[in-house]
Amino acid sequence: MASFGIWVLTIFLVFQSGYGFYLPGSYPHKYKVGDPLSVKVNSLTSIDTEMPFGYYSLPFCKPAEGVKDSAENLGELLMGDRIENSPYRFKMYTNETLIFLCQSGKLSADEFKLLKERIDEMYQVNLILDNLPAIRYTVKEGFVSRWTGYPIGVKFQDMYYVFNHLKFKVLVHKYEETNVARVMGTGDAVDVFPSGGKGGSDVPGYMVVGFEVIPCSVMHNGNVVKDLKMYDKYPSEIKCDTTTVTVPIKEGEPIVFTYEVAFEESDIKWPSRWDAYLKMEGSKVHWFSILNSLMVITFLAGIVLVIFLRTVRRDLTRYEELDKEAQAQMNEELSGWKLVVGDVFRAPSHPALLCI
Repeated sequence: MASFGIWVLTIFLVFQSGYGFYLPGSYPHKYKVGDPLSVKVNSLTSIDTEMPFGYYSLPFCKPAEGVKDSAENLGELLMGDRIENSPYRFKMYTNETLIFLCQSGKLSADEFKLLKERIDEMYQVNLILDNLPAIRYTVKEGFVSRWTGYPIGVKFQDMYYVFNHLKFKVLVHKYEETNVARVMGTGDAVDVFPSGGKGGSDVPGYMVVGFEVIPCSVMHNGNVVKDLKMYDKYPSEIKCDTTTVTVPIKEGEPIVFTYEVAFEESDIKWPSRWDAYLKMEGSKVHWFSILNSLMVITFLAGIVLVIFLRTVRRDLTRYEELDKEAQAQMNEELSGWKLVVGDVFRAPSHPALLCI
């Protein structure tokens, strides 16, 4: 009977060898050519101010299926990230150009004012692909700087310009290995990550190891895009020149958004894909987030302290009442004993009745 139980346990472990637990964001996703890739958007952040805002608080294009929260774990919520889905759609290792995204409605006075304020405050748009933030490279005086996200727009000669065309470059690494443990570069990964089984993991594929974005300000013909639907081909050529801006925002006029994406095979492996982000310089400490966290901690600590003091005070009061009752009972017993002692040696009022 014992041997039968061992065999059943062995068979169960064999069938479950293709499964395992993983932490969201830390598990390598392998894609085949043509697999869909979804870009997510995070909160708008600024290098000048501390207050984050939602991406869709500005008149950007929204997904056809509606805006949905896309946070994968509790840590993203605790960090204050507001991750949502976006209308940007890619296909693995499939280059696409001249993709029409949408045409916003005519800018109202409030939207026009809000856009100008966000541009003045240097707010950045933060995009995420396969848990990698979009990175932007800038060259100034021969030095290359790395930034996460891209600015909403710029101000030039008292005019405000918005970046309405995005040029994406996705770096991918091809893996012929079917064992994810070898992809991770550690022998212990066999116990954590699946090495076979479901999901077509036996087929070699590509992993995202880099996500770059180049924002451009491109003038579009509003009359041409009237009949276009989301993801249709833009009818004319789009030139993305980062040195010029051509789309000033004006009240009462819409904004046309387009994008393109190119895939490039890279020698960077999955465990090293965060190296480019670790080399960033000049990051500003978000004191607002730190102060917000400290205020929350102080508030919770105050609540716990009040509850603790009330509990201790109630217990002390109850113990004092018990002591008073015990003391009163003891005093009553002592008083009764003293009276009894006095009555023992006192002569009765009718002693003759006790005589025989």
